Amino acid sequence: MDTVQATQGLGFGHFLLQTDAVGRAMLLLLALMSIASWVLVAHKGLVQMRRRHRGQAFLGLFWNASTLDQVRHELQTHGAHDPFSHLAAHALNAQAHHARHGATRLSEAGTAGEFVTRTMRKVLDEETLQMERGLTLLGTVGATAPFVGLFGTVWGVYHALVAIGISGAGTLDKVAGPVGEALIMTGLGLAVAIPAVVAYNAITRSNRVLAAQLDSFAYELHSFLTLGQAPGAGAAAGGEGVTKLRRVETAAA
Repeated sequence: MDTVQATQGLGFGHFLLQTDAVGRAMLLLLALMSIASWVLVAHKGLVQMRRRHRGQAFLGLFWNASTLDQVRHELQTHGAHDPFSHLAAHALNAQAHHARHGATRLSEAGTAGEFVTRTMRKVLDEETLQMERGLTLLGTVGATAPFVGLFGTVWGVYHALVAIGISGAGTLDKVAGPVGEALIMTGLGLAVAIPAVVAYNAITRSNRVLAAQLDSFAYELHSFLTLGQAPGAGAAAGGEGVTKLRRVETAAA
């Protein structure tokens, strides 16, 4: 009967009461890591959903436009709110700027096509940095949370064994309870790390897909701006019929 009552007295609540400042610090650290990772996952998920919706809307408008002037007017009216429209707006502005002012600075040196290429590369780099923002935190939580939990477990086992040695009661029921409580920290570390790793992999894959789509769109857009016609434009429209934007005027507005 005493053994049953002693076992019922053990658990997470008893562990919180018995642990020292180091154990509580490990628990607090795991809690902060979990909160930060879930907030970041929710934020990145909402941003990616919004970005995907707006990007699809802009691509539909772009591939169904009759001229780049129509696309330029749409961007000037409603602005750029996704990576695709952001890239198109900067490329169109770079083309118009070079046509008006020429190469007056080192950053504008070269032909119009070279200037547009540099501008588009800069935008692609900015979008890549934007997409990867916060992934370091998720990767750090996924990699370190199990070790934080393991450290808490080792610390708890150490103090449990010291207390048992001092009391002189080395029976199994006296050892298993405190050691089992200490293992709670390992479980908490895994509970924090697993969602962070899953979210990190999912977000990374989504970013790779978006980056590949941006590269493809950048190639088509650059061909329109420099050649007046993009090869394979119909395929880039996602198979949604024949695009209207076949030949365009490359002169500045």
